[in-house]
Amino acid sequence: MGTAIVIEVRDSVLDADAVEATFDHFRDIDARFSTFKAESEISRLARGELNVADTSPDVQAVLAMCEESRIVSDGYFDAWHHRPDGALDPSGIVKGWSVDGACEILDAAGMQNYCINAGGDVFARGDQEPGKPWHIGIRNPWDPATVAAVVEAHDLAIATSGTYERGQHVLVPHTGRPPEGVVSMTVIGPNLARADAWATAAFAMGVRGVDWAARELDGYEAGAITSDRHVITTVGFERFRITP
Repeated sequence: MGTAIVIEVRDSVLDADAVEATFDHFRDIDARFSTFKAESEISRLARGELNVADTSPDVQAVLAMCEESRIVSDGYFDAWHHRPDGALDPSGIVKGWSVDGACEILDAAGMQNYCINAGGDVFARGDQEPGKPWHIGIRNPWDPATVAAVVEAHDLAIATSGTYERGQHVLVPHTGRPPEGVVSMTVIGPNLARADAWATAAFAMGVRGVDWAARELDGYEAGAITSDRHVITTVGFERFRITP
């Protein structure tokens, strides 16, 4: 998926087989959804070698989520028009969706305290230490060695869209130009696939993406780092934010 994935388990007993199964899961998702691999289903679909009806159920489910997200966001999330080359790229949902699936594997194995970080998209289950929630840093866009904000997380998804991992890879679908006024957008909530999509959409909207999240996203909160180096958030986001 063009990024690093880290799983940190804080349970007293580690089920190594379950952890390895999650990485097998990620490898499978990467093989089918990668926009970098010529033989993936997504690449073949983008080239017109496959019809949607001929793809796997997982691909069809993700594309359906992409279409739903496009409608809800008034087109600001658009898997067909976010990339500069205009090619199909459902990565704005796939990464979070793949982490949600990995969580199901770890949950089924009885793990209760873990954190999965897929290139800045994070799901934190349980506690980092007994009685202490996870502390998830949102990187400073101008200094990757520091954080701009810290979120306290217990069974929480945190998705950030910006220029950290892949450079300027999100365009405003309505204009074909990069978003203005923001360099980072973070959305938190119960489901990482949704948070991933909403972070991409809100980032594409620019500064007003925070207001959109406050009005439209039930159960999700948003925080943005603006291009003039301020942090703006929904009211609910502040309940999770702590001073680093």
